[in-house]
This record gives sequence, structure tokens and C-alpha cells, in this order.
Amino acid sequence: MPQIDQIAATYASQIFWLLLTFGFTFFVIGLGMFPKIQGTVDARDKRIADDLEAARAANVKADELEESYRVKMEKDRSEAQALVEASKAKANAASEKRKNKANADIAAKVATAEADIKSRAEEALKEIEGVSAEAAQDLVAKISGAKVTKAAALKETKAALKHG
Repeated sequence: MPQIDQIAATYASQIFWLLLTFGFTFFVIGLGMFPKIQGTVDARDKRIADDLEAARAANVKADELEESYRVKMEKDRSEAQALVEASKAKANAASEKRKNKANADIAAKVATAEADIKSRAEEALKEIEGVSAEAAQDLVAKISGAKVTKAAALKETKAALKHG
């Protein structure tokens, strides 16, 4: 078989070129390019690790800031609530004071008005008694012809008005 004989003759040449190609590839890529690629990958891995560490540190700092903000807001909220409560208490006290003053003023006016009404009622009653006494004197004089004194007519008129 001639094909098999030809393979054996070219077998050494093929192995030579195969070794030469693999050797060239090993030296160019393996010793020349691979360390540069590996250095780039290592640098990238280091940069990623540094960035992740910086992100973790920033996250911790942000959590601390958020917690301090939350504490400050809670403190401010409680201070504001206390201020509101104090203002409400002050406003209620002022309102109560004004209400008490107004009630006292109204009570004084009512007392004055009641005293005025009582005095006017007494005056009106005296006037009614006087007019009634005069009318009784005139009636007694017209009906019976008798003369009644003003004092006696006033006494009887008072008694009649008292008993209704």
C-alpha cells in the first residue's frame, strides 16, 4: 500500500513542524502574552475587590448616617411634640383665664342688672300701690261717699296686692 508508505516518510516532517508550531505558540502566547493577560485579570480582580470593599464601607457609613438621622429625627419629633403640648397648655390656660374673666364680668353685669330690675320693680310696685290707693280712694268716695285717708287706702291696697 503506497499510502501507508508515504505517511511514514512524511511523518517525521509533520512532527517537526507540529513541534515547531506548538513551540512558537508556547513562547509567543505562553511566555509573552499570557503574563500580560494574567496581570490585567489580576489588576481587574484587585480593582473589583477594592471597589467592593469601598462599597461595603460606604454602605456601613450610610447605615450609620441613617441611624443617626433616625435618632435625630425622633429626638426632634419628641421636642416638637413637647413644644406643641406646652403651647396647647399655655393656650388652654390663657383661654381659661379669659373665660373666667368673661364669666366674672358677665356675673357682675347680671348682678347689676338684677339689682336694677329689683329696684325698678320695687319702684313700679310703689307706684302701682300709690295709683291703686288713689283709685281705691276715688272709688270709695264715688260709691259710698265716704272719705278714706291716703294711709288707710295704701295699707289696704298693699294687703290686697300682697295676697293677689
